[in-house]
Amino acid sequence: MRGRNITQSIRLMMGSAATQPLFSFGVIADVQYADIPDGRSFLGTPRYYRNSILVLQRAVETWNKHGNLKFVINMGDIVDGFCPKDQSLAATKKLVQEFDKFEGPVYHMIGNHCLYNLPREELLPLLKIPGRDGNAYYDFSPTPEYRVVVLDGYDISAVGWSQDHPKTIAALKILEEKNPNSDKNSPEGLVDVERRFVKYNGGVGEKQLQWLDNVLQDATRSNQRVIVCGHVPMSPGVASKAALLWNFDEVMSVIHKYDAVKVCLSGHDHKGGYFVDSRGVHHRSLEAALECPPGTYSFGYIDVYENKLSLVGVDRMQSTEFEN
Repeated sequence: MRGRNITQSIRLMMGSAATQPLFSFGVIADVQYADIPDGRSFLGTPRYYRNSILVLQRAVETWNKHGNLKFVINMGDIVDGFCPKDQSLAATKKLVQEFDKFEGPVYHMIGNHCLYNLPREELLPLLKIPGRDGNAYYDFSPTPEYRVVVLDGYDISAVGWSQDHPKTIAALKILEEKNPNSDKNSPEGLVDVERRFVKYNGGVGEKQLQWLDNVLQDATRSNQRVIVCGHVPMSPGVASKAALLWNFDEVMSVIHKYDAVKVCLSGHDHKGGYFVDSRGVHHRSLEAALECPPGTYSFGYIDVYENKLSLVGVDRMQSTEFEN
């Protein structure tokens, strides 16, 4: 189903009190702004670096017109890796300022392109990510009935940490063992889900896995439902095999221990996707703002009801319903 246009989206807000959601929140993924000419991805997909800020501006305008969004969540990659490095800080600040025009809380997460531009110690304060020791995972409760978990998919990563950091060393060891290519960003020759072992992906470390388990235990005790968000997709059914979390299986093993998790949201794999796994968890990878030709858009908002979640997509972001 094609994403609804803005007028249709706003029209959905009209309805009886009985059909009103518990709460709603805005979503956007992979803005990847840079003040450079348009280009193409490695696979040849057009990318509109300067236009992506216009997509964000339209998103913020639409979210504010909605008037009843609890928060907005940015699914990562705020600035593109091709952004000239002497502009990285200014470009990130510029995009944060656009997000801050939303009349409510904005939650960010880090993606690989964020880390190509700035080290964690600069990035996390800029994005107001409440992590400690450089970690970028956290959770919050928008209502008593719900918990939102934000994962750090580059916890174990070859980018973002210093070269001598134990997490960098661990990541490089994984890449050396799993990827024989001299260019570790290339999945050439790797088969099926093994294609995920490339440098632009990352993994969730043991400490974060334990934290996730503890949060889900607590949510279960509190009778809360949980929405898990992470930049990197967590299921091979929802995204390209070359765009998966290195240890998606370990993460999903923790998630599947609990009935609390209904939906996993991600970005990173720009074309978008939707999949329901064998345990009934809905996975939704969101379409990228970066790949919107001028005059088109990709963002939306999610209505959270007692028995379902409904993504109301605008233009290139496809609307999706997730039954609880």
